[in-house]
Amino acid sequence: MQRVRASSQQSPVHRLGDSQVTLSPKFRLALIQSPSFLPVSSETVLSLDGVPLIPGLPDDIALNCLLRLPVESHPACRTVCKRWHLLLGNKERFFTRRLELSFKDPWLFILAFRKCTGKIQWQVLDLTSYSWHTIPAMPCKDRVCPHGFRCVSIPHEGTLFVCGGMVSDMDCPLDLVLKYEMHRNRWTVMNQMLTARSFFATGVIDGLIYAAGGNSTELFELDSAEVLDPVKGNWCPIANMRTNMASYDAAVLNGKLLVTEGWIWPFLFSPRGQVYDPISNNWESMAVGLREGWTGSSVVVDGHLFVVSEHERMKLKVYDAETDSWDTVTGSPVPEQICKPLSVNSSDRRIYVVGRDLHVAVGHIRWLGRSHGSGKKLNFFVWWQVLDAPEAFRDLTPSSSQVLFA
Repeated sequence: MQRVRASSQQSPVHRLGDSQVTLSPKFRLALIQSPSFLPVSSETVLSLDGVPLIPGLPDDIALNCLLRLPVESHPACRTVCKRWHLLLGNKERFFTRRLELSFKDPWLFILAFRKCTGKIQWQVLDLTSYSWHTIPAMPCKDRVCPHGFRCVSIPHEGTLFVCGGMVSDMDCPLDLVLKYEMHRNRWTVMNQMLTARSFFATGVIDGLIYAAGGNSTELFELDSAEVLDPVKGNWCPIANMRTNMASYDAAVLNGKLLVTEGWIWPFLFSPRGQVYDPISNNWESMAVGLREGWTGSSVVVDGHLFVVSEHERMKLKVYDAETDSWDTVTGSPVPEQICKPLSVNSSDRRIYVVGRDLHVAVGHIRWLGRSHGSGKKLNFFVWWQVLDAPEAFRDLTPSSSQVLFA
């Protein structure tokens, strides 16, 4: 296990960009601009005064270099010259240029809250330079239940969606839908869901966002489901689930949405699980081995479903569809520095486990093939790297995490 100090008390948390959203009880959005951030075209940045971006280099090569600068270096680099200031002085322009040139570096977005106040905030970890950043606050009410939200993302478009939720002081579900675009560094209020819900299942299949089940008013469980086309912005109903069910966890595997209500300690009842096929618009019961072994938070890596188990010494398990069973992944369990509650996500054969105080464990996955013998179990190996969070994150608890590329 490798331990890395990604940030320290002396290392500040940087803003990813200037806030373009202000909180309002009526969800009003306000655009904040100053003269130094007025729109400037990419052509102006590239041709200003005929001065090269970097002396001795063609501008296209120089631009490719500058767009790789870590965000925390931008304040110092903006002072080099006017062209650098125009390129690096506005994060929307910077990330738009990266998008145009197909830069795809991973960033881990973590929805967190303070246990003492319940107030929510987003913290962002640059997974290339291991530096922390902030983004504008979500335009939503202060008193919400952090765990009631459901977050999904379209990683390679650099967008994430926050859906539903619950007003914390009255158990009132929300139909709120918010969209964050990384290259614009701003939130947009989308069309509301057809049904207000909290603690429900979400997943992205072929660019469409699915929401199913969850709690309605007075914690009554729902069986309804719906789908959002992010381009058109419209929600449409889909087939109802076969049972009313709130969701503990969900995953998309082989083009299907898997929904589980999860184990509850003590283990008095076997959890229920449902599987949705968007092609047939039909729900079916989850296989027994799949739902009974789903004992934690899941991620999908290279078409395989993994679970960070919360009941088996934080070991990593992988599901074998051929035998409807779970195999333990070779290697150590999640490092003890990562304390529950957990949030889990993945990217490029890496699993990111965020624990209390926002310490992050990075699990590097290696496929070893199927073992020989009569069992022929799936054989994976994992080794862990720990990224320490700043002292300022003490008392922060993760609710959700998403990986975006920009």
